[in-house]
Amino acid sequence: MNEQTDTDEKTGTFVVTHAEEASAMIRDVDTAQVHTLSSNPGLEARDVLEATVAPEPPLEVTWQVVDVESRRQVDVIDSDLEPTQASQETAADADVGDVVRSERAGRGEIHVLAVPPEGAEETAREICEDLETVARAARLEAVRVEVRCAPAAGVVSVRYLPD
Repeated sequence: MNEQTDTDEKTGTFVVTHAEEASAMIRDVDTAQVHTLSSNPGLEARDVLEATVAPEPPLEVTWQVVDVESRRQVDVIDSDLEPTQASQETAADADVGDVVRSERAGRGEIHVLAVPPEGAEETAREICEDLETVARAARLEAVRVEVRCAPAAGVVSVRYLPD
């Protein structure tokens, strides 16, 4: 999905990993390449950009945002709901530590994790806080991530939901 031109401009999907008033860092969600921006055009950590960036002359060690096609935040929700019955059945057939990915009815994706019951709530919390959850959502074109947990069953489901 990334495009490279003769001028070294790069078009792709990026997640903002760090943002300060004067600069920011973005990571390409497909390649994991990190770009340090020489200025911050109003970005916030965890923003997702469909953008074009280019090396900043003369040294070309920092980057600048040339064009922003879209900018959004991905809502990551720690839901009070338990995983669906189908997700719990999927986890029951998996070994602890396994992640089972499946398509959602319609669009999106569901990841079901089989975890030790005593670690289910902590796993759900870590998923909510992890920047990689936002990057994965960006790759899947999701705008909302819903994390559900059933501690007694040792099941955590992560639902990547499109618009």
